[in-house]
Amino acid sequence: MSPAGHWPQLHAAIEAGADSVYFGLTNFSARAKVGFSLDELPSAIRTLHQRGVKGFITFNTLVFENELSEAARTIAAIADSGADAIIVQDPAVLTLARRIAPDLELHASTQMSISDAAGVNFARSLGASRVTLARELSLADIAAIRRATDCDLEIFVHGALCVAYSGQCFSSEAWGGRSANRGQCAQACRLPYELIVDDSAQPLGDSRYLLSPGDLCTLDHIPQIVELGISALKIEGRYKDADYVALTTRAYRQAVDAAFTQVVSPITPLDKLHLEQVYSRGLGAHFLSGTNHQTVVRGRAPRHRGVLAGRVLRVLGNAVEIEASDPIQLSPLKPGDGLVFDASSWRSPQEPEEGGRLYEIAPQSQNLWQLRFANGAVNFSRIRPGDLVWRSHDPDLDRLVRPYLNPSAPVQKQPLSVTVTAHEGRPLRIEWLLDSGESAKGEAARGQTESELAIPSGGALDTEPVLRESPRSVVTVSPEPLACAQTAGLSKDVLLTQLGRLGNTPYEIASLQVDLNGNPFAPASMLNSLRRDAVAQLQLLQSTVREAHIPSPEAVLAAQLSPSVLSRPGPAQIHLLVRTPEQLEAALELSPASITLDYLDLYGLKPSVERVKSAGIAIRVASPRILKPGEDRIVEFLLRLDAPLLVRSTGLLEILHLRESPELTGDFSLNVANSITAAAMLQRGLLRITPTHDLNAEQITALAGQIGGGCVEAIAYQHLPVFHTEHCVFCRFLSTGTSYKDCGRPCEKHTVSLRDVNGRAHPLVADVGCRNTVFGAEAQEASGWLDDWRAAGVCHFRLEFAHESAADVLAITRAFGQTFEGRKSSAQLAQELKRFAPQGTTVGSLFVPVSSLVAS
Repeated sequence: MSPAGHWPQLHAAIEAGADSVYFGLTNFSARAKVGFSLDELPSAIRTLHQRGVKGFITFNTLVFENELSEAARTIAAIADSGADAIIVQDPAVLTLARRIAPDLELHASTQMSISDAAGVNFARSLGASRVTLARELSLADIAAIRRATDCDLEIFVHGALCVAYSGQCFSSEAWGGRSANRGQCAQACRLPYELIVDDSAQPLGDSRYLLSPGDLCTLDHIPQIVELGISALKIEGRYKDADYVALTTRAYRQAVDAAFTQVVSPITPLDKLHLEQVYSRGLGAHFLSGTNHQTVVRGRAPRHRGVLAGRVLRVLGNAVEIEASDPIQLSPLKPGDGLVFDASSWRSPQEPEEGGRLYEIAPQSQNLWQLRFANGAVNFSRIRPGDLVWRSHDPDLDRLVRPYLNPSAPVQKQPLSVTVTAHEGRPLRIEWLLDSGESAKGEAARGQTESELAIPSGGALDTEPVLRESPRSVVTVSPEPLACAQTAGLSKDVLLTQLGRLGNTPYEIASLQVDLNGNPFAPASMLNSLRRDAVAQLQLLQSTVREAHIPSPEAVLAAQLSPSVLSRPGPAQIHLLVRTPEQLEAALELSPASITLDYLDLYGLKPSVERVKSAGIAIRVASPRILKPGEDRIVEFLLRLDAPLLVRSTGLLEILHLRESPELTGDFSLNVANSITAAAMLQRGLLRITPTHDLNAEQITALAGQIGGGCVEAIAYQHLPVFHTEHCVFCRFLSTGTSYKDCGRPCEKHTVSLRDVNGRAHPLVADVGCRNTVFGAEAQEASGWLDDWRAAGVCHFRLEFAHESAADVLAITRAFGQTFEGRKSSAQLAQELKRFAPQGTTVGSLFVPVSSLVAS
């Protein structure tokens, strides 16, 4: 399953052997900078289908309330185009699409943060027939999910890794006013940070990019993946160029075909080197092969490097002498190669780097090479012994990919099973069947699932513009009966030669069955004519859109929307979320409406729960945002606490709504962005929901007005959880261990933050699953919108604390209490919070842009 930003990548994916191509439109796509227009969509789908390739449309963003009408119309247009599926993040889109286009396949995006079988079941309950699993899962995790569900599963096998769980990154929203859940990722994970441990900077050497993972490559694991019965192997890269799409698609095509037929993989070390050359930040299986926090993030540089050519030994007046690396021996340096000098050990990669086209190479010995560049191309004073040298571009790669980018004839052919009935005295009849059997591309999971592995099947060609079935064969018949041959008649060899002349077409004959009777004769001109007619009919067959009844999208939307709920605001209730015993002591002194415990250590929870209960204060416990296979014990432990829960994952919600459970409140990580999604969550037993951090303050007000303010719990003070990661910074940089088993648990011994280039120190906390959360340095506060929220009926307000002291908790909570009692104005509250918050305050994701104000 290959990515396409636009036409060049789409064509490259087809020629390199993709079974399906996924791409976005110019809206509702998690890659907002690329995509096809709605006007281009039918042509793109037709192009794919004529080559036997499926087209999947990414609809993988959250949808705001005022966008639901446009979303419904877009779903209808996608279905009308003949697209095979949409890939979805927002439950509202699943809800609408199931009703607008019931024949359209619905796939749950990795943006839904699904990491266990319960999460798969949640997506299925909303209509998804396939689920893209989180990239942080190991093969063992995936196998466990595979055993627990018969739903089609999809995984990423190659490309860039986000440091945060997809759907759970709010850094762009917090710091740039642009949302990763809306296709506008600012890539804050690719920036340098200092590691601050117990208020002191920790030396990091050349590892400044603490949150920038290497890229995923699973070629060595394809046999195991195929054995698991995974429905689709997905290559990341809708922002990548056509060269990348061609090379990665071709490599995984070959690896999958070999694994499926149980032969030795044809992938060579040089093939892998080509993938590293075309684009990589350093390739590895990473989480798929199991936990090793020392390898996921190298931290030396955040961008494409290519192939390591060697290390600088000497800098001469007009040349550089290097010790060549082992990998470069497979594809030695040559004039014209693009090189870059990596001085990360003594200079930040954010500074301009030296590099250029290699002009001359003079081998001094087997591993000792002298490199020369054009006059003035390189400033040798900025290069030192010890610097790394990378080949960032290899012109040979351009020649390697050219057949897939500008082919004179189709490279990837669709196999045909041809059956000829040649009886003397009767018309010649030839059936041309698009072969979806063993000879058709050798797709990954044939036998487990059709998915994109099968070409549409059904009856004969329908000449109407719209098909009522999905045929996969055509029949051509000669206009005249076959005469008796005077000399040599028709034979299988003759037929194969004439009918197999398909060179400039996207077809090839995979098998030929011949039924001969008598000694029939057919001139070559007849056979050629029947062959050309068959090709034309096959192209028409594959490009014709199946008939689909699409109801009015506006009517479907209207049926899903509930009338706005007018809520009279009750007394404001303050709910406190604490993360340390010190904060808990302060919270107990304040007697809030409830106290939520969000602790690292599960086993420290029980006595704290009992303390809160004995104080006569309502207690809640925050669940992890991610649950993986084998972590059922966490769920059972939480339930044994006999306390209401703050639910942070759809998998946990799916588990709890099917059994007797305590009072449940949905947290921001459920990504509720509109009233349809809110209804889906509330119907599963939630008492209240906390809107996603992708909503600004005005949108939260509108949502409360739509679903009822009593159903909303608004966060009025917090440090926004900007990254939630499987990668453990504590383990990687404060230990030599690979996982919780041998890291020594530095997360329990040190207070850690990440300081950015602007000097802000962002607190870092580990949870019970050893997953890390980076919190925004500044406190995000909602003083400017409290009155609006109250007017919309909101009466539940949560204050969350990260590294605040007990004194901070007391002061901040009392200031909010006085504001709700009318003893302080919102402006006075804002001023006080600036003094109390350790690193100041911000409105962050609550910011309402001028365009929004004008629109309203």
